[in-house]
Amino acid sequence: MPQLFSRKVNTYSRVTLFCALALPAGLIFAGSAITRSAANTNVNVPLDQPVPFSHKHHTEELGIDCRFCHPSVETSAKAGVPSTETCMACHSQIWTNAPALKPVRESYEKGTPIRWQRVNKVPEFVYFDHSIHIARGLNCNTCHGPVQKMHITWKGNYFFMRWCLECHNEPEKYLYADPAHPDMEPRQKAFELYKKNKYGQDLTPVEWRNLEGQPLKFDAKQVEAGKKLVEKYGVKTKQLTDCWTCHR
Repeated sequence: MPQLFSRKVNTYSRVTLFCALALPAGLIFAGSAITRSAANTNVNVPLDQPVPFSHKHHTEELGIDCRFCHPSVETSAKAGVPSTETCMACHSQIWTNAPALKPVRESYEKGTPIRWQRVNKVPEFVYFDHSIHIARGLNCNTCHGPVQKMHITWKGNYFFMRWCLECHNEPEKYLYADPAHPDMEPRQKAFELYKKNKYGQDLTPVEWRNLEGQPLKFDAKQVEAGKKLVEKYGVKTKQLTDCWTCHR
């Protein structure tokens, strides 16, 4: 019986089968890449705001405490956005005619709030409490990246569930004591890092990486010290991995 198909058909068939099998995997990979890209997450992408507020100028250069603008960060789930009155407490005296601050002055005069563009947000089905994290000494940079270096604020980390669980599964890796002030209250330690940076004080490797927004590196000595802090601060490790903790 004569051959009906040329030998090339075998090659075409193999390529077709391979593509049919690879296509679903490729689509999943591409979808995952797009989902995690900055175009979707806005990580490291500065967002335009009605007023060009600089954390670097206010926090690092002027040394203003985070809690001056975010007064509820220690006491409630939300860090809070500064009111126009808070801004005008300073800017009624300095930079009073600066063009960049015109929206602030108009907001104050008309009694209407400034509509800031939100930078960090977790899904509606996720409950996050700033106060409990501050009470355990976790610095703002742990979640928000190197805030003190941001002229225009951007999202410093991917708020994926896997990323949150890295800390909830092993909190001892993220808790540390300031060797210069070992008895400092953790709530205060969370903000002390910015003061140490402003005044050029020595930083530990953990503090430096935290300040730079870089992934932390863990050694056995640090982890062991962290376990003692977990006990000292009363961290309920079993509760941390309970679904109810974040999904209420």
